[in-house]
Amino acid sequence: MTNRAPLSILELSPFSEGSTAAQGLRDTIALAQAAERLGYRRFWLAEHHLNPGVAGAAPHVLLAAIAAATERIRIGTAATIIGNYAALQVVEAAGVVAALHPGRFDLGIGRSGSTSRPSSPAVPAPAEARVVDGLLLPAAKPFAFDSARFAAQARLLRRTAGDADRFEQDVHDILALIAGTYVAPEGVPIHATPAEGQDIQVWLHGSTAGISAELAGRLGLPFGANFHVAGSFVLDAVEAYRRAFRPGALAEPHVIVSADVLVADTSADAERIGRGYAEWVHSIRAGQGAIAYPHPDDALAAPYPADLLEVVGDRLDTRFAGDAETVVERLDTLQRVTGADELLLTTITHDPADRTRSFALLADAWGVSSDAPRPLEGALAS
Repeated sequence: MTNRAPLSILELSPFSEGSTAAQGLRDTIALAQAAERLGYRRFWLAEHHLNPGVAGAAPHVLLAAIAAATERIRIGTAATIIGNYAALQVVEAAGVVAALHPGRFDLGIGRSGSTSRPSSPAVPAPAEARVVDGLLLPAAKPFAFDSARFAAQARLLRRTAGDADRFEQDVHDILALIAGTYVAPEGVPIHATPAEGQDIQVWLHGSTAGISAELAGRLGLPFGANFHVAGSFVLDAVEAYRRAFRPGALAEPHVIVSADVLVADTSADAERIGRGYAEWVHSIRAGQGAIAYPHPDDALAAPYPADLLEVVGDRLDTRFAGDAETVVERLDTLQRVTGADELLLTTITHDPADRTRSFALLADAWGVSSDAPRPLEGALAS
């Protein structure tokens, strides 16, 4: 395939059985340095709270360490869960890093929480898998959650009923605070030092054809579409974004699409290294939070039990695992069918060295260039 999209990395800071959260954070910094050497465009952190095997709970703090350990690669969040913070807190945290490392910061914003306006989903959840031009779109899998644990997390994060209703206003406030145009309802101009005037690229991320996709389009912002967790809805989300797009921060729509990948020297190696993924995903969907990643020797191997597949089969089916040729072919398909301008890749393994090796093999096979990262094309003058 010609004109392959730039590749970027989404990192969770996982750690494995026998390791520690501190080691998981150190492994993340090392992976960011490797990503820069290999020529990946962006290194973004996810935000996950109260997971027994994921250390990525404070991405803005960790980004400061990553920025100091790298030189050129763009860094950021995918996504900052806006309901966990006030808009000003998000802007100030991003502004500190952006001021110290100018021209590199991407602030990705995601919507989460409860709404006081229940409504039908924009696109009904598909009951059966379908294949579109070679790309598998799995059936949506409902999963349970521990209501007591969910309530405790919401309380500890000071989430409130209906907090997701503030999403659009929060986004407007963030943009205004960065631009230096924010005026409080009290009529007082507010200046968010040191974020004001910094070159912070704001993205919105979403899993469906909902408010995030529509708002990103309406404001002319770049959009991140979630295939690796919610593959059922990725085409609907991208279509909704492009349909709503009006020139704003960008002159033209720009989409990054996520995927779970694992590359090894052979497909048999990838199958062996990838063992533990089914149990890891199941721990999330069963409501206990992501466990420390199992050792391959202790993990289940295919064929998996029917009750496990019922919960995690969609994630297994949409994980692009194998030798480099196999994974490149599947990523080519993902780019073609979604029209992605960039691809955002996440890899989870027991041994951090296998993750680094996977990204190295893929960079070579994809033809990643180690040129310095460039700003988005089509950006409007401020």
